[in-house]
Amino acid sequence: MQLYDLSQPLNERCSFWPYYPPFEVKYIKRKAEHGVNAQYIQTSNHMGTHLDAPRHFVTAGKTIDELPLEWLCGPGVIVDLRDDMDELAVYTPQMIEQRVEVKPGDILILHTGWHRYGEFGATPDEERYIHLHPGAHPSMVPWLLEKRIHLWGVDCISTDHPMNLPIGRFLGKGMHGHCDRVRAKAEAKFGPERARELFPDEAYQLTHNALFPHDCIHIENLGGRIDAPELQNTRLVIGCFPWLFKGGEAAFARTVAFVGEWGAP
Repeated sequence: MQLYDLSQPLNERCSFWPYYPPFEVKYIKRKAEHGVNAQYIQTSNHMGTHLDAPRHFVTAGKTIDELPLEWLCGPGVIVDLRDDMDELAVYTPQMIEQRVEVKPGDILILHTGWHRYGEFGATPDEERYIHLHPGAHPSMVPWLLEKRIHLWGVDCISTDHPMNLPIGRFLGKGMHGHCDRVRAKAEAKFGPERARELFPDEAYQLTHNALFPHDCIHIENLGGRIDAPELQNTRLVIGCFPWLFKGGEAAFARTVAFVGEWGAP
């Protein structure tokens, strides 16, 4: 069996979600002085490869420690959408179903190629990674629920489109104007009227607000070996392994694809 790590590295260099505190790490003991190396970290949950639990958007929703293991490891697919993805692109159920069969209850991983712009990607570009990533078309919400999918993930900073996030709504409003530039790009791409249809005011954080109450959760900031040719548009076993964070609304997670039979080289 071959194991493929689909996780991004995480340290103090990583991009962090706008307005959230960054990842901080320092040594509190050193071998020469104390006889041991020990580190202290302080961080938000929403950077690097991480799993959002329903509690992130639902007051009484499940926390990380309450998620059934059966939701986090099992059969699924990695869908290669790279040929349809560019700045501010939307991915749809039709794009997915043209490439691979998604069965009820699958773990679904969407490979947009955007991980390459992350801090440790092939072509790092923080503004492009955060401001201009692809995101979900509104039709993804009913489709995911119909497919009875508990867990899906993307190699972007969010499953939601930037126009449904602070990035396209108010990031830098009246100061740096990031959101105004993102909105202008989206309106140039889709047309002003179509952009309003795709990203109405009520669709703010759409995939979070509409799916988490139904226990449909997601992994964000995937990457690692997700580019491996043998993983594309194929069925395999996928595992997402957060630490057992009691009360956690999210947690860092190692995400792995398993290919082949146990014991096979």
